[in-house]
Amino acid sequence: MALAGRLAMVAGEASGDLLAGLLLGGLRQRWPDLQAVGIGGPQMALQGFDAWWPSDKLAVRGYVEVLRHYREIVGIRRQLRDRLLQGERPAAFIGVDAPDFNLGLEADLKAAGVRTAHFVCPSIWAWRPERIEKIRASADHVLCIFPFEPALLAEHGIAATYVGHPLANVIPLEPDRAAARRALGLDDGDTVLAILPGSRASEVQYLARRFFDAAALLRRERPGLRFVVPAMPALRERIDAIAREAGMADALQIVNGQSHTVLAACDLTLIASGTATLEAALFKRPMVIAYNMNWLSWQIMRRQRLQPWVGLPNILCQDFVVPELLQEQAEAPALAQAVRDWLDAPSRMQAVHARFTDLHHTLRRDTARLATDAIETLLEG
Repeated sequence: MALAGRLAMVAGEASGDLLAGLLLGGLRQRWPDLQAVGIGGPQMALQGFDAWWPSDKLAVRGYVEVLRHYREIVGIRRQLRDRLLQGERPAAFIGVDAPDFNLGLEADLKAAGVRTAHFVCPSIWAWRPERIEKIRASADHVLCIFPFEPALLAEHGIAATYVGHPLANVIPLEPDRAAARRALGLDDGDTVLAILPGSRASEVQYLARRFFDAAALLRRERPGLRFVVPAMPALRERIDAIAREAGMADALQIVNGQSHTVLAACDLTLIASGTATLEAALFKRPMVIAYNMNWLSWQIMRRQRLQPWVGLPNILCQDFVVPELLQEQAEAPALAQAVRDWLDAPSRMQAVHARFTDLHHTLRRDTARLATDAIETLLEG
């Protein structure tokens, strides 16, 4: 069936933009004349997406932080809904992640007769299980990136398809570390710690100084250790400033973007909890996961957790495969010690490589085709 008219999409922040860009690539292979509009970022733009607002407008995390931007975000959602319903209606709407923004929009569009899909099942298995009713009211179909999710949704009468995780196809099973090191000017014999303090301004605010202080401690005792920081271009100036404040400006190799190159090149990573941890797992890299946020936001979130794990690699493996240092635990001395524990245990690093290889095989599917098939079925229904 041809996809007549426009497709509307919303992707929030960098990870959603990446997923949406991969999905758009598959949709365009089947429907070359597809017009896609809404909210998106640079990866979607590469697929010809017409972004009415940039995706970074939605890149806000934490209850308190969201409240500060609430009026602007709600205003954007209202304007987008009105524009979609009052102009040329889309043949379908796909909300990519950003459930707090997208589910409400999807509910309004679905009620008005627009077919809706949600790409990336909200983590009802990790926290906020009450969202299951909102998903049912909002999405005609859910595209799931983890294999256990469709059965969970089916228990609540929600149609869903496991499409695999797109990143499992993008990231090779055996990354070329030597080529990545050459690209970054690193020697084959260097021991490299990748430092990823997050893709949001709030994450950088709460984590970057802690990470850089931990790096300073490690530098004193291991002067040959190399530190590489892939920075979102929009956050580069702030990261540079924090590096100077930590006295690490000369010791950190800060690069614009290139997070995949950095993860391929490193021996291990100190990383903010989020999608990047799954990317690090797909690169088979040991990691220390950390997170710190506004105190009130943390108190609210911790009461709604359903599992003992926060990091995606641990959730998917159902085990503390890698350490997690959260909130008050995420202090420089503890972070530095967790990195030392990896460096001093080569056999442990080899074991985690095997665990993450198994995970990679589980998540590797023809995501673009499976997702496109599901969208086509939705349109025919």
